[in-house]
Amino acid sequence: MSLVSVAKSVVYGLIASTGLYAIFLSSLTIPILQNQIIYLNRVKLTWFQDVNVPEHWGFLRNQVTPFNLPTPDGEVLHAWHILPLELYKKHEQDLLEESSGLTSDITDRLGFKLLRDDPSSLLVLYFHGAAGTLGSGWRPPSYRAMSAGAPDRIHTVAIDYRGFGASTGIPSEEGLLKDATSLAEWAMNEAGIPPSRIVLFAQSLGTAVSISLADYMAAKPDPTLFSGMVLVAPFANVELLTATYRVAGTIPILDPIARFPRLLAWLNTFILSKWPSKDTLAEFVRRCESMPGDTLKYHITIIHAEDDYDIPWTHSEEVFWHAVNASLPEGISYEELEKKKEASKSFRGAGGWVVNWLASRGFIREEIMRYGLHDRIMSYPVVSLAIMRAFGNQV
Repeated sequence: MSLVSVAKSVVYGLIASTGLYAIFLSSLTIPILQNQIIYLNRVKLTWFQDVNVPEHWGFLRNQVTPFNLPTPDGEVLHAWHILPLELYKKHEQDLLEESSGLTSDITDRLGFKLLRDDPSSLLVLYFHGAAGTLGSGWRPPSYRAMSAGAPDRIHTVAIDYRGFGASTGIPSEEGLLKDATSLAEWAMNEAGIPPSRIVLFAQSLGTAVSISLADYMAAKPDPTLFSGMVLVAPFANVELLTATYRVAGTIPILDPIARFPRLLAWLNTFILSKWPSKDTLAEFVRRCESMPGDTLKYHITIIHAEDDYDIPWTHSEEVFWHAVNASLPEGISYEELEKKKEASKSFRGAGGWVVNWLASRGFIREEIMRYGLHDRIMSYPVVSLAIMRAFGNQV
């Protein structure tokens, strides 16, 4: 083959690749396709497994109760209530005698009664990331990590958002906030758990949902403040995420566009789900800081792994800075905060480093691990310890 033929082949290949990429970018402006790229809700990752049979993921019979949670706008969310292991052991025989699978009325189940009737029970509301279902990937192992600090008292309830798994509907920013609010209202009103005994845990996309929920509940005329919030692998907002996100940790789908800020900014104007987490968290902190009283109003832990190739850990730096900046009446620049962090960092060797920030009305912690990737970190002891800290002296 001549050099001319080779050159032509290369040119044609580049033209074809550019054309295909242009078509892909155009598809991002179509809401239904855009939604799928952001939420990946149709990517189940639990094919050939029944999410109403939690034993698929190694749980004991009736350690997990699958149930349906209705939302005010008519959707039905699929949910799991996971019992902590020591509590399960105490009631094992009675639990084994119950029927298993999806229950039509969770209030009739022993697991629910153990949550509702124990005045010392604690509850983690779990908000997972994009793609998959309740049983996907590292989520089942992470449920076990939730209760590791108090295996007799810490229950976990997780949901599949609308459009995910067995839940009905189509995901959207407004819709997922309604889902989170429905779960919180169920926990407080149906299960009877006060917000002081509830911790919000979230990972990736779930951190945006959790932050929105916390701010929404705090903005009510009679503010609702949870015991704490643990955010794993958060992102600053969707606009910054589009510039840095890598599919499967390897494919930077918008990296070519990110080299042209104006073009990326124009493309971002078509994005419907903004999820401005850094700004929403800052607003939440400001609300809490303006509340009367001397007691702490919020407890926020941000955890990220340096080897997270899906969402770079620099997003957590942005989120932490916005939260700290909002906690100070005079604010603080990113550069000035970095100087303070360097002076106060607690280095953990191969375990990474930690910075604690005690504000007038709350506490903010940033914990950057050396290892953990994007999902695996959820099952690590660092998360179990963060949950314990978020519950304060209740654990």
